[in-house]
Parts: sequence; structure tokens; C-alpha cells
Amino acid sequence: MAAMVEVLDGGGVTSPRGFKAGAIYAGVKTAGDGILDLGILFSEEPATVAGTFSTNKVVSPSLVLTRDRTSSGIARAVVANSGCANCCVGDQGLNDAKEMTALTARHLGLTDNEVLIASTGLIGVELPMALIRQNIGNVVTKNEGGTEFAKAIMTSDTRPKEVAVAVEINGSRITVGGAAKGSGMIHPNMATMLGFITTDANIDADLLKEILVDVVDSSFNMIDVDGDQSTNDTVLLLANGAASGPKIKGGTNESEVFKEAVRYIAITLAKELARDGEGAQKLVEVVVEGAQDISQARKAAREIASSLLVKAMIHGRDPNWGRVMMALGRSGIEFMESQVDVFINDIHIVHEGKSIPYLVDAVVSAMNVDEIQIRANINTGTSMATAWGCDLTEEYVTFNSALSLIHI
Repeated sequence: MAAMVEVLDGGGVTSPRGFKAGAIYAGVKTAGDGILDLGILFSEEPATVAGTFSTNKVVSPSLVLTRDRTSSGIARAVVANSGCANCCVGDQGLNDAKEMTALTARHLGLTDNEVLIASTGLIGVELPMALIRQNIGNVVTKNEGGTEFAKAIMTSDTRPKEVAVAVEINGSRITVGGAAKGSGMIHPNMATMLGFITTDANIDADLLKEILVDVVDSSFNMIDVDGDQSTNDTVLLLANGAASGPKIKGGTNESEVFKEAVRYIAITLAKELARDGEGAQKLVEVVVEGAQDISQARKAAREIASSLLVKAMIHGRDPNWGRVMMALGRSGIEFMESQVDVFINDIHIVHEGKSIPYLVDAVVSAMNVDEIQIRANINTGTSMATAWGCDLTEEYVTFNSALSLIHI
């Protein structure tokens, strides 16, 4: 796959043809140097759209409205705000979401139903609609506005997350770009997590949805920061066909190439979300090999990545492999303890379920890096899966125990 995609320097959601974006500070968040909190992503032509959403029983009306509108399969724009989740505010939440999309539609010359909405931030606070009405018309969408949009959706993120790639399909150069936010309340099941992927490929809505669901299952749904699933999790994929190539058909080599380009974007963004977890100092990659099937491999990998004891072990550079075995056993998948091998950064420390001689200092030294891999081979089949997480630090506890009377 690495040879099939070209990673574009400085790429993001406006790298594909026909997409523009922009953002401003509207006052949803507390003011600060360079702070943006209201962004618009716009396609010059109608775009095929697919989405995946939080399965939390408590969800934002912004998510509800977007989920309903994506069922049409067509969209032209997304308006997104940070600082306010627009959740647990009663009927006013849906009224405000509809008004935000109406204001955006009027600003861009679209119909209301062509505009989607995403919100992220503090739960239980109403959107400051007076400020949004006053400022939304000042958003200027432009070809180079992708980074502005990526910054506007940040809450506790320390940096914007964006990427773009190009691939050759049917003789046409197809570009796929993406942006995402999220550093806490991340344990997705479609994390607070928003993801936006754009492409100039020509593809119908049903196939786009099929590809997005498959990709999300191996990327955004395989990350964990703190085990908490957000009320606002949304991943949208928009394809406007501006590359002018033949329509991509399902079951073809072309659709597989396109899917892997989208997967590259999603996995890159997912890893950046885990790396930028609140207070995180280390990115953790968990690989489970030798499972009976992919669902069991994924379940086990996520269980290990989400274990608080494993996270603490990673932070303290403690090769306490018993915590890995504990999480593996708790996952409920089929395996035999006597067949498990465990590796930390390729150092073999468990064989057939038992400790083998190793130099503790060597493993501790190997864990003194920014990225750590835990690999568990359960030797019961041929399937494997990868999950990503981060360490658990004192900074995470401090941040999330502070009084939440500020806009984030």
C-alpha cells in the first residue's frame, strides 16, 4: 500500500479538487491568541456523503440532524463548532442546530438540507446563537483554508490533525484529504471525536458508505484514550467527483485502491488522536496476532489498549506483562493461556504463557521512547488486528478533575 499512495505535504480537507474551507473566532470558546471556534467545509459541487456516528444513547442534536441528512446521500457543506457540544440542552439543541445550518446555507447560497453540522466541547451548555448569528457570515471559504478548519474543531487538542494523499485510479489522479479532532472522551464505537474526509473521486453513496464503515472499523474504532465514548462522535466522508474520472465501481481493483487511500487517511488521523490524548506522553500500538477471526483480534487489541493498568504500566516504563495477560483474558476471546507470546518493542518477554529470561533494564530502556508496541500472539488462528492508545498520566487526571466552568 505504501507504494500506491503519495502523501501530500501540508495536505488536508481542501487538498481534493473543489473543496474549500475557512474559520473564524465567534466567541463560542474563551478567547485566546489564534483561537478559532467556528469553521465551514464547502464543496463547490454536490458531494456524495456517508457518515458513521456515536452509538452512545445520549447524543447531541447536532449529530441527530447530520445523521438524518446524510441519509439523502448528498451534501454540500459542513459547519462545525468547538467549545460547545450542543448536548443535554433539551429541544433548544435541535432548534439551534437547524438554525446554524440555515445560516450557513444562506451564507453559501445553498438549501438548508445540503448543510451538515458537527459540534464538540462542553456538554450541558447551549450554543451562543447571538454570537454565531453575528459572526458566521464572516467565514471566508478558500482553497487554502483546510488548516483553519482543522484548528476550529479543536478543544483540548494541542495541535491540528490533518493529512492528504493522492492515488492513480482509472488514469485519473484522485486525492483524499482529512482532518480530525479529539484528545479526551475517546473510546469510539461507530470517540469527543470528529473526523472529516474529503475526496474528488466519483463514487456512489452506497459504495461510499460501505467503504467508510469498513475503514472506520479498522481505524477510528480501534483507538482509546480514556475508555469514555463521546456523545458527539461523527466521521463524514464527502466525494464530489471533481477529478472527472470514471465512476468507481464496487468489487473492483479501483475500489480497493480507493478504500486503502481512505484507510491511510483514517489510520493516520486515528493515531494522531491517540498520540495527542489529554496529558499523553506516549503513543501505544497494540497488535494481537494469531486470533481465530478479525472480530476476536480487534476485541482483544482494544481491551489491552484501553486497560488503565496497561496505560499506567506504559507511563511508568514498567514491563509488567501480567497486565497484558489480564486484559487479554478479560476480553472474552477464545485462546489458551499456554499458547500466548508477548513482546514489548520486539523484545520477547512471555513464551507459552510464562515469563522467559530477559534483561529488565533492557526492556525498561526500550520503553523510554515516544512510541511503544505491545504485541501478543495467541497462536489459535491467522487473524490479526491493531489498536492504538496512550499512556495514563497525572496530567490527564489534573485536567479532567478541574472545574468545568470554562468554554473549551
